[in-house]
Amino acid sequence: MEVPKTPIVWLIALAILIFGAAACADVSITQAHPFHAQAGDGAAKKTLRAFKSEAELIAFFREIAEQQRRAGRERAAQPGDAMANTSASPATGMAKAAKGEDESVTNVQQAGVDEGGIVKLHGNYLVMLRRGRLFTVAIGDNSLRPISSADAFGPEIDPRSSWYDELLISNNTVVVIGYSYERGGTEIGLFSIDDAGGLHYRSTHHLRSNDYYSSRNYASRLIGNKLIFYTPLYLSPYTEDPFGAFPAVRKWHKGAKEEEFQRIVSATRVYRPERTVNAANGLALHTVTTCDLSDGGFKCDATAVIDSPGRVFYVSGNAVYVWTTDYAWRRESQEQRSMLYRMPLDGSGPSALQVSGSPVDQFSFLESEDQHLNVLVRSEAAGDGMWGAENAAGDVALMRVPLRDFSDGSEAALASSYRELPKPEGYTFQNRFVGDYLLYGAGSGWGMPDNRNGSSLFAVRWAGERVTEMQLPHGVDRIETMGQDAVIVGTDGANLNFTSVRLGRSPQIAGRYTRKGASQGELRSHGFFYKPDGPATGMLGLPIREPGKPGYRHLFDESASILFLRNDSLNLKELGALDSRPERAVDDGCRASCVDWYGNARPLFVRGRVFAMLGYEIVEGTVADGRIRETRRITYAPRRQSVTRR
Repeated sequence: MEVPKTPIVWLIALAILIFGAAACADVSITQAHPFHAQAGDGAAKKTLRAFKSEAELIAFFREIAEQQRRAGRERAAQPGDAMANTSASPATGMAKAAKGEDESVTNVQQAGVDEGGIVKLHGNYLVMLRRGRLFTVAIGDNSLRPISSADAFGPEIDPRSSWYDELLISNNTVVVIGYSYERGGTEIGLFSIDDAGGLHYRSTHHLRSNDYYSSRNYASRLIGNKLIFYTPLYLSPYTEDPFGAFPAVRKWHKGAKEEEFQRIVSATRVYRPERTVNAANGLALHTVTTCDLSDGGFKCDATAVIDSPGRVFYVSGNAVYVWTTDYAWRRESQEQRSMLYRMPLDGSGPSALQVSGSPVDQFSFLESEDQHLNVLVRSEAAGDGMWGAENAAGDVALMRVPLRDFSDGSEAALASSYRELPKPEGYTFQNRFVGDYLLYGAGSGWGMPDNRNGSSLFAVRWAGERVTEMQLPHGVDRIETMGQDAVIVGTDGANLNFTSVRLGRSPQIAGRYTRKGASQGELRSHGFFYKPDGPATGMLGLPIREPGKPGYRHLFDESASILFLRNDSLNLKELGALDSRPERAVDDGCRASCVDWYGNARPLFVRGRVFAMLGYEIVEGTVADGRIRETRRITYAPRRQSVTRR
């Protein structure tokens, strides 16, 4: 059963994660190396086999149903011997050609692959998504002026029990992605934005899916005019009509009926690996949907693979990668069976590779230009569904495989493809590929501030052998790129620290800045932004708030300000902060998405100007004499708009 993203349920889930992490700390893992793999046989590579017909697919479901019945009988005969994993259930190619004229205001993982966010730049307008509404603000000709607002849902839609989370823009089409618990699927709203910044509702489409939510990942990507979704569908093989739950799209209208859904994936576009799919612990249809937005249209096609429910996905410029994991806990060991799928964006057939362990989140992946896939994996990770990424544990390894090794799923990554790495202390794991390095460590994350005694940051050459361990006086709560180097952000329990890391031949700590009495005001990757203005210089921004509160409070407490730092050859210097004015807040009459699951604060660097988006306020600042000073602010909140100047 899917869990709504309500505050009460979230807090319960968070408590389970935190106490679960503490409980796992004392559990010993199997003595065998957790990243075992068999050798490949060097056979010619193939793609996955699709089902030939609906009849073959129905027969497969009957086989799976019998497998689940047998597993149930075995569990009943040996009570306590096994239990299901509840946490697992419910820049090349196209990207190079997709670069638009607008600057990016989103901290994306992959160049040329835009990610769904809460603010985008369209020509001379900022477009914001917040609490179930869309807003535009004019910034052309040095202006800063609210222009338009609209509900982020259609005029005949009841937005209750719906969450409108992600925003993307393709030409003059504004796309809002949400999830409706009432209507049961992904909801895609299409709007037009005109040359004056006005918003006009066009249509709403429903994509049949289970909840895509992840505390770290984003469900949607945009490459050119191609809107790309990853969505899971958890399947029951016992149903009489398995196709009744398959990916499908319908155009919304008042009184829309279930039979109006049009399937977008046929049996011949559903794939399975050339190994037995173990359905004892659940089954999912991992679906990649591509919708063409050119010329104002909305035509969707999908490709799906059937496998275990645990998942992490990553989108490169050429393909969507989906890592599935089947978990089975037994009294003395944890068994994992994982499969890595590569689903090309050009529509060609997917391929797969048997693998071991699980990545933590999308930042665990890098498709490198040398035609390899590099993935950091842990032996006890549950994927990035819901809050799974916040509770990774176990041994650590770097898997590096040539793309040519992907096949029909009958082969496994070579044992030599896994490189065992040091395991950091701590329960909230962060990782990121930056340049030639993989960086990782542990911090406090969504929990209480910790790491008062410091932590280790590990730097690994992903194409080499060297591993460097660096000691930090704070935890690793955020790893970000800063030109060719990196900046690490983390709490020491009372203060917020920024450590710059030079990633040359020998990685080393280069500089540090400490903001006393502060903590992160935003945990999402998009909360951070770095704007270079030279090979070794630039400016970064990050929302901050008061110290001492657990990380999850960013969902309910708005950021106090956005802190700006200057990077000068990895020396970090404070420029100051642009502050919010919570006393000016007004009742927005919120009807939907009334918890900011995807954040509400962003630093924005646009055409030489600096903005702080703080809830319903946008504050502009000017940097002079090494300090940032507020020059004006607006509120674009519904029901009241005003401008003040200094």
